Formats: sequence, C-alpha cells, structure tokens
Amino acid sequence: MNALVPVITIDGPTASGKGTVAHRVAAALGWGVLDSGALYRLTALAVLQQAVDPTDAQAVAQVAQSLQVEFHPNGVLLANQEVSELIRQEQVGNLASRLAPNPMLRQALLGRQRAFRQGAGLVADGRDMGTIVFQDANLKIFLVADVLARAQRRCKQLIDKGISANLEDLLADMRERDARDIERAVAPLLPAQDAHVVDSSHLTIEQTVQTILDLWSRV
Repeated sequence: MNALVPVITIDGPTASGKGTVAHRVAAALGWGVLDSGALYRLTALAVLQQAVDPTDAQAVAQVAQSLQVEFHPNGVLLANQEVSELIRQEQVGNLASRLAPNPMLRQALLGRQRAFRQGAGLVADGRDMGTIVFQDANLKIFLVADVLARAQRRCKQLIDKGISANLEDLLADMRERDARDIERAVAPLLPAQDAHVVDSSHLTIEQTVQTILDLWSRV
C-alpha cells in the first residue's frame, strides 16, 4: 500500500448512493475507485455457487482468498463469468451482509482492498473504509440517507432493470441489514471520528458529489 497516494473514503449504509457518488467523485478527480462491497458480494456469490456452508468461517475465508476477480470499466468478472448483475441481487446482498462479521473473511479481503491504493488517487466506498481499511485517508465521508428514501431508491433501481420489487419488503430488509451492520462486533458501520457526515436524503447525486468535492478542495 502506497501511503503517498491520496484517498477519499465514502462509507455508509446500503443504498445510500455511495457507489454512484464514489464513481463520480473519482471521475471528477481522475482517480481510481474501490467498491469494497463488491468484494463481499463476490464472496457471497461464490459461496452460493460452490454450495459452501455460510456458517463455516474458515471455508468462507478460503473462498475469498481464492476469488478469481477482474474489475473492468463496465462490470466485473468472477472466474471469467460476467457477474455485475448477479452480485446486485438482493439474495446475494443479504448473504454478503450476513458474512461480513466473519473476522477471517475480513482479514482475507483486507490486502486486496489496500492494493487498490495506486495511481493518482483512490476513492474507496464501503462500510469500514475510513475506520479500518484506510485509517489514514485524507478525507473521510460518512454518507447517510433516510431509510425510506434509500428503500425507494433501491426499488426504483430494481424496477428500472426489469426486476420486480416490493417497497415494504425492501424497507424491512434494509432495516434488518442496517441493524446487523451497525451492531456487529467486527468493524461495525459507524462514522470514523474524523469523518464528515453528509446526509443525501434531499440532495441530488450531483449535489452530493459537489459537496464532497468542496470538502476535498479544503483539505
């Protein structure tokens, strides 16, 4: 890991918009992007595909260590299979959230995440980017939004992709996932002490991106 490469971390709960915002901030700065959640989702997908017991911490960690992953501008490959849509399925996301507290899994993915720190700079989005993975980040953002607003966004995303979605079910799943992420003993979803909390409930994506760029300009 090159500590001289600047890093902006964007942490926050599911469907807070951090992925889209991270890509746009990175594009504005000409930096790279780390979607850390994708690594957990990829692990979850591989666990499902390989019929691994998700409660077997060591077996799950071994799956993560052996992932054959290739990120490209339009998606991601797992063992040479395009899985961009598969890893966004709710089943995979929910399993990823259940696997995330596994300390052996988190340790297995830590080196992979830190290896993204290269080039002109990195925008890293996830749940523990500022608290664990890049504790020395130059700017830390904790992106929040009202749970109903987040559920509505996710519902629209799924419907736009032709996937049936029920707002009440999504809202219930999101509240359960939030509680699981916040209450877990390992790397809980909490803002770093030096993070800037940005509430995007009533902001457009463009306004949220500009807020972060403005904060970066003052670092």
